[in-house]
Amino acid sequence: MTQSYRQYFFVASLMLITQMAKRLKKLSSQVSLIIGLLLPSIALAAYPDHPIKLVVPFAPAGAVDGIARLFSTDFGKNLGQTVIVDNRPGSGSTIGILSVIKAPPDGYTLLLGNIATASAPAMYPNSAINLKLLQPITLIGRSAYVLVVKNDFPAQNVAELIALLKANPAKFNYSSAGAGSAIHLAAELFKNKAGVDITHIPYKGAGPAMNALMAGDVEMMFGSVAELKSQIQAKRFRAIGVTTSTRSSALPDVPTMIEGGVKDYDVAGWYGVYAPANLPSDVFMKLKRAAELTLKSDGIQQLLKRYAMEPVQGGSKEAGDMLDAEAKRWTEVITKANIYAD
Repeated sequence: MTQSYRQYFFVASLMLITQMAKRLKKLSSQVSLIIGLLLPSIALAAYPDHPIKLVVPFAPAGAVDGIARLFSTDFGKNLGQTVIVDNRPGSGSTIGILSVIKAPPDGYTLLLGNIATASAPAMYPNSAINLKLLQPITLIGRSAYVLVVKNDFPAQNVAELIALLKANPAKFNYSSAGAGSAIHLAAELFKNKAGVDITHIPYKGAGPAMNALMAGDVEMMFGSVAELKSQIQAKRFRAIGVTTSTRSSALPDVPTMIEGGVKDYDVAGWYGVYAPANLPSDVFMKLKRAAELTLKSDGIQQLLKRYAMEPVQGGSKEAGDMLDAEAKRWTEVITKANIYAD
């Protein structure tokens, strides 16, 4: 092989290698582009690919647990995945709340929030609960509480009750489901707004608190309409005021506290769904859409009726506003009444 032929062969081989390298580079870019376009669709389709936990920071069988189980059925159907209720009671709901705050923000761990969620940072200042680490998804509904008195109590309405309490400071007692419970806070807010003094007698749950009233151990209590309605109808005690700004559809003949003269008194049990903060946008939108569909379902109407709840405007903004407003209000009440669990 001559010198000139060897040079020609070398140059031709080099050109061929260069062309092949260019073609491989172009093909690699095209493959990367295709993968880049496909990956978001694949990720979107992946959620949810396994069951979702809805954490309830209370024991099974209570009202909050029942609401969670009814809601989760239709919510799961609209997500295309099973939603499992995960009861995590303890330390006044802080265990359950913290388990959600600390969970990965992937949409697989959610919280059923209520007044206990909003009041937890003030009630348990050593718990390190930061509500800003919860991302709101939806509100579910709200329900009135009702002020009831024993049958032989002299006051026939809220106005008469306030006059009697002012004339006899600290003479009368009220029961609650425990220090810091929603019905305890409702009573403390009443005391603040009405300018009265009633002695708090805490019990371990709403049932024992109600039994104490029927036994005459206390003169009055606040309780949920859903839990007390049957006893009111059976005339085991008398209802004199509901706590919401409008009358409850479950007890339409009972005036509101505002009608009785307690200005701006509007307290409701409310329930919403929250997630760890910083959810991926596609996951958040799936949860938001599923919640919107759930709130329009027949199942949610059954839930509202069963627990004497009223429908609400249930978007994520409303859920966030509710948590913020309730946290502010109950922090003020807790601080003034010096109610601390820690």
